[in-house]
Amino acid sequence: MTGKRKTAIALGVALILAIVGVGSLLIIRHLQPRPQPIPAPVLLTGVVLTDDKDPKKQIPIPNATVVATSPLGQEFRTETDPSGLFRLTVTMSAPSPPNASTSLRVTHPGYEPGDSVVLYPDLIQIVRLVSSAPVSPTPVGRVTSIGQTVRVRYAEQISQVTNVGSLVKTFEVVNKGNVPCEGRMPCSPDGRWKATIGGAVLEGRQETTFRNVRVSCIAGPCPFSKLESEDPIGNSLKINVRNWSDTVTYLVEAEVSQIRTVEAVRDAYAAVFGSSMNFTLPATVEGASIEAEVNGRDIIFPLGPDLTLSWGECSMKMAPDRTKLYHCDLKPGYQFK
Repeated sequence: MTGKRKTAIALGVALILAIVGVGSLLIIRHLQPRPQPIPAPVLLTGVVLTDDKDPKKQIPIPNATVVATSPLGQEFRTETDPSGLFRLTVTMSAPSPPNASTSLRVTHPGYEPGDSVVLYPDLIQIVRLVSSAPVSPTPVGRVTSIGQTVRVRYAEQISQVTNVGSLVKTFEVVNKGNVPCEGRMPCSPDGRWKATIGGAVLEGRQETTFRNVRVSCIAGPCPFSKLESEDPIGNSLKINVRNWSDTVTYLVEAEVSQIRTVEAVRDAYAAVFGSSMNFTLPATVEGASIEAEVNGRDIIFPLGPDLTLSWGECSMKMAPDRTKLYHCDLKPGYQFK
């Protein structure tokens, strides 16, 4: 066998081995399982309510603990806000098993735990909790009736504005017209003529303010002047005028008002549904009391900081805007009529 023939045979064997090696590598890669992508984070949004057949009695439950368990067993938790709302982001570090779902568990003192499975994460999750408080037996005997119209009276501090007088003042802005500006500020709005900025300061007294301020040019070449600003400085008002012609005269008129803090007494009405009532009061409320008709007689019941009411159990929660939300349930032996 010649040397050229041996070389050709060796190259052919090497080529066959290379093809077999590449084919084996492709087969191995094809047989290996491909890594699955990690699911994107899921945002669960929902609300927690008391369970009742009457929609008007499905009250939001604040400060309820919401725990979401991912298909991998990871737990994510949050609490509901004053309106019962919760938002919870569920993230997974690996692909979830087939047909696996995220589960929710909601707990709150005074309620039975609520468990559910999240089948559609993009929908609003509504969880209703059943009260664990024992049902009070219906009393035997006479029932005290409470009138349907329940009025809430309260006081709050408000600012009262009173007109205590008026002010009239004139001032001049002295200037020489037709003088080129040549870049020496201040100048006319078009930068052509030399200008002067002048004005007046209206001095106010303590707890007073100027309202309905009116500034007008009454003498001189008024079209060649311009009101620049009306700047409040404490209880005073500073007025600036730009004049780029001869001297002008301005008139200032204003109303002088006094601001005082006074106590105002206001009334609100409770919304009665079944054996419960709801009402809201502003954050600045003071001395709230409830006026109700009890067995035909109008009686005023001070609410107090402890929310003590002889014929009802009341609770209060704070809304994000600091508004106070009250809910009261009638005690056994009372009914709205």
